[in-house]
Order: sequence, then C-alpha cells, then structure tokens
Amino acid sequence: MRRILVYGVTGSGKSTLARRLGRRLALPYHSIDDLAWEPGWVPVREELQRDRVREICAGTEWVIDSAYGIWVDIPLGRADLIVGLDLPRWRSFGRLLRRTLVRLVTREPICNGNTESWRGTFLDRESLLLWHFKSFKRKRARMRLWAAHPDFPETVLLRSPREVERWLASLPDRTSGAGQA
Repeated sequence: MRRILVYGVTGSGKSTLARRLGRRLALPYHSIDDLAWEPGWVPVREELQRDRVREICAGTEWVIDSAYGIWVDIPLGRADLIVGLDLPRWRSFGRLLRRTLVRLVTREPICNGNTESWRGTFLDRESLLLWHFKSFKRKRARMRLWAAHPDFPETVLLRSPREVERWLASLPDRTSGAGQA
C-alpha cells in the first residue's frame, strides 16, 4: 500500500481522509484541487492536469484525494489501493453544505488561495452543491464497479464515518518515521 487513491462524491471527506492516510502511513499527500485550479478559480488546461497527475503517479509513493474523469486512467494504472467513500447522499451533502457555509463565513483559502463565494455557491451552474447532485450516482457506480471487478486495484468501500475510523485505526502507524506528508 504505497500508492493510494481516495475516491468519493463531493463532500464525502476525501481530502481529510487522504491527508490523514498520508500522515499515518508516512506517504506524500497531494491535493488534486491544487493541481486543477489556479488562483482566481482559473481552471488548469486538461493536458497540463494530466501531466501533473502523471508526474505524481510516476512516483513510488503517493496518496491523492480524487480522480477527475479526464485523467482517472492515470492513477488507476498505478494505484495499489482505492479507498472509496461510499457514504449516503444525506451524509455527504450535509458535510458539503456545512463545510461550504463555514468557508463562506471564514473566507478560508482553499486550492491555491481561492475562496468560496456566495454567488459561486448558490447561483453558479458549476456550484459544488449542484455538482454533488449531478455526479453522485455516477461516482457511486464507479466506486462500486472498481470494488466488484478484479481488473481494478484492490478497492475498500467505507460506508460510514465509523467504518472510516475503524479502517484507519487498523493500519500501521508510521508517524514516527521520516517522509511524513
């Protein structure tokens, strides 16, 4: 378990779990949103995203917190493990809504210093809240396919916060070693 893809629907806790996994297993963690967005919410060109992800996935150790459809083939070809956060819609949407509202109030910087805005959150066609509904079924089906099909890397589906905590606690704790994320 040296190359790990954490996957799930928007708001499921991918980044939090990927960061924790990197720390616990002393593996480098990479935030995918930082690779896909420039300051001012300027999207990175698809080919440049692929190049950035290809460079990370060429390494011997990594944890990434998502796999965008335009380059999902890259980590799938190298991952030792996929951790799918297969949470119910109510839980992931509730987390997303709560996180978004906190970020709107605190103006917490995310991915390359960008901040969430009221307009972008509630009025934009690309709103993460709307994206959650547009992508939920597709992402859930994708995770479940990976778990069921032997041609994909080993896939662990976690369906509740309790399962996440139990699974994480079952992993070796390598925090005392060098190379922490």
